[in-house]
Amino acid sequence: MMPSENRSHFSASCSSITEEARAKINLALHVTGQRSDGYHLLDMLVTFADHGDRLGFMPSPADVFTLSGRFGEVLAGDSGANLVLKARDLLREAIGPLAFPVRIHLEKNLPVASGIGGGSADAAATLRGLMRLWGTTLSAETLAALALKLGADVPMCLESRPLIARGIGEKIETVPDLPAFAMVLANPLKGVSTPEVFRRLATRYNPALSLGPSPSQTADWLAAIAAARNDLEPPARELVPEISAISAMLEAHGALLTRMSGSGATCFGIFASMTAAEEAAAALHDARPGWYFQATETVAGGA
Repeated sequence: MMPSENRSHFSASCSSITEEARAKINLALHVTGQRSDGYHLLDMLVTFADHGDRLGFMPSPADVFTLSGRFGEVLAGDSGANLVLKARDLLREAIGPLAFPVRIHLEKNLPVASGIGGGSADAAATLRGLMRLWGTTLSAETLAALALKLGADVPMCLESRPLIARGIGEKIETVPDLPAFAMVLANPLKGVSTPEVFRRLATRYNPALSLGPSPSQTADWLAAIAAARNDLEPPARELVPEISAISAMLEAHGALLTRMSGSGATCFGIFASMTAAEEAAAALHDARPGWYFQATETVAGGA
């Protein structure tokens, strides 16, 4: 089992280079088809939260990987499947002798396998952090190909700013006009199987994402997002009824718009202000202390 460390150890030991791994929020997710190899074709409107995991990197006599954070223990002993280590090894293979041994510390603040890109964001942050630590760069094409090897969400998480992604997630167009939103992320900490969600889809050929005329004001964006959908939400609700309950709780505490992100089970509520989001998150935590509630603000497209 890999060691788990507290936040103060993280700050003291991993201060050479740090990278934020922001939560990825699917404001909309339309399933538009399926390729012959089984991958689903998607249209997604994506933004990123200020809240997320945090990684630290520093030189070391040998490769070391340590964990802390609320959800760190979930990953303990899972080094073979950890995307941080896969990203390290793929990047090392790509750049060669410059890739000296490193100590990587992951502060795991996001629930695991929860539809907000935690593992993919960690992998993307590892690529960014190690390129800085190793003093190297890769061409945009090479880096994008490497990221895609790690997972369809990793290229998006490399951008870590508002975007539209199509295909399996590799066709990316940034959205500079998307505003920041005050938001509460909410998860009942109950697992949902992504393959089972896709298996239960009523149809894999749904209308594409269309935002209509370019929204200009926050209210226009909220209307455009509300008119979109997450095609994975209905089957996910069948599998995990708590998703319906948590959406209703967000609405009851003043959310202007609620939706599930990705394949779940994390849902988000958009609020009128950060004060409203923080008050809602506190009240929801009091009501369900064993669940995950986090007030945050998403990044603006022009940031």
